[in-house]
Amino acid sequence: MYQYKGMEDTIAAIATPAGQGAIGIIRISGRDAIAVADRVLRLDGNKTLQQCPTHTVHHGWAVKSQDILDEVLVTVMRAPKSYTAENVVEICCHGGLTVLRTALQEVLNAGARLAAPGEFTKRAFLNGRMDLAQAEAVIDVINARTRASLRQSHYQLKGELSSRLKSIREELMKLYTMVEAMINFPEDAVEAESRQQISGRLKDREDELIALLRGAQTGRLLKEGMRIVLCGKPNVGKSSLLNALLKEQRAIVTDIAGTTRDVLEESAQINGIPVALVDTAGILKAANPIEEEAVKRSRLYIKSADLVLLVLDHSRPLEEEDLALMEQLKAAPALLVVNKTDLAAQMDMGVVQRMSGGHPMIKTSALDAESVRGLEAGIAEFIAKDKDLESQEPLISNIRHIQSLQEAQKNLQAACRLAAEGTSLEFISEEIKSAVNHLDAITGRNIDEDLLESIFSEFCIGK
Repeated sequence: MYQYKGMEDTIAAIATPAGQGAIGIIRISGRDAIAVADRVLRLDGNKTLQQCPTHTVHHGWAVKSQDILDEVLVTVMRAPKSYTAENVVEICCHGGLTVLRTALQEVLNAGARLAAPGEFTKRAFLNGRMDLAQAEAVIDVINARTRASLRQSHYQLKGELSSRLKSIREELMKLYTMVEAMINFPEDAVEAESRQQISGRLKDREDELIALLRGAQTGRLLKEGMRIVLCGKPNVGKSSLLNALLKEQRAIVTDIAGTTRDVLEESAQINGIPVALVDTAGILKAANPIEEEAVKRSRLYIKSADLVLLVLDHSRPLEEEDLALMEQLKAAPALLVVNKTDLAAQMDMGVVQRMSGGHPMIKTSALDAESVRGLEAGIAEFIAKDKDLESQEPLISNIRHIQSLQEAQKNLQAACRLAAEGTSLEFISEEIKSAVNHLDAITGRNIDEDLLESIFSEFCIGK
């Protein structure tokens, strides 16, 4: 296991968000955590935390010299049964920023140092409390934007991904040992039969990695969400639809064409999936430099969209701009949204069907809540296509994990090919070893120190 400078220190930090609240927590971890806390606490009955059983809560006061800073509740957790697997004390104060900072300063004066970002979780990993994949899941739990992404983060935090990888790794190590034995003791091996056996077992492990990678797209979707861009000619109701989907008035809506001069992006949820809804300027023929910039930005957003909602006005005849946009979006992931169905029809739906490029068409009105729900259902159906959003299996969402799995899969693919070609066993052995190393990079058995520092630097201080 890794050992880094500073592991012997006792660390402390505010573990709750900045700002005023009912409570705030100061977390202390390390060999001397209990002794440090005793220097700044006066517990009821003149007892000390050193005298208190582990995993108990006590009432008292945080003090500076003899002056009372705040009334507190204190939790003591002795190693190894704590988050960091070290002695941990959590001081629960009132949630004012001044009282928390003052109490934290006293803890630092008493012998602790300020924790670095993510250092508590880093210690949990270094002390064997969790592997690296589980540690990274902690930040995913904190940042989860929907219940679906939270569920997947909990699967990883509980170790379900790690368990799958451990099983694959164990099988690969058995194969590696077998191949090494064939290389070093050829007189004891039946090589033809063993090669066939090795090739089959390698293919089984490769298939397991492919299955994990297959869920990566869904995992990334649950974690990062989808960018949905509303586009169309001026005054077709894009901003009204944006407000209806957000269920609040965020975009300015007027009868004046071209009211939206810039891109407006807002976050929402549709069917449990986080989405970024983007309202673009409805301008195709720019009349001035400002409009030219608006057109440029709109096209960039449309090009990078996961889904484009091409909004058409049911109450107006199709115009050149509508036809041009339908032509441009034929190869794009898009839905045709026929808006303003509460008004008399002027649009030739036959032409729309012919120009649709096979994209689904949804009729709606931003003024009718029921039809907006129909639009949401259409978007949700597009999002869920070919994806198991309710999967009970761990879905890979971390780009580092995806890249490592892809490299390991390539190694096993190469090993299978080499085995079939009758290539020297040494080359097969190296491919298996490389695959194991890539799996170990995910769980932290084999990882560069600089990368480890980078991973935990993304955490907040106090976690």
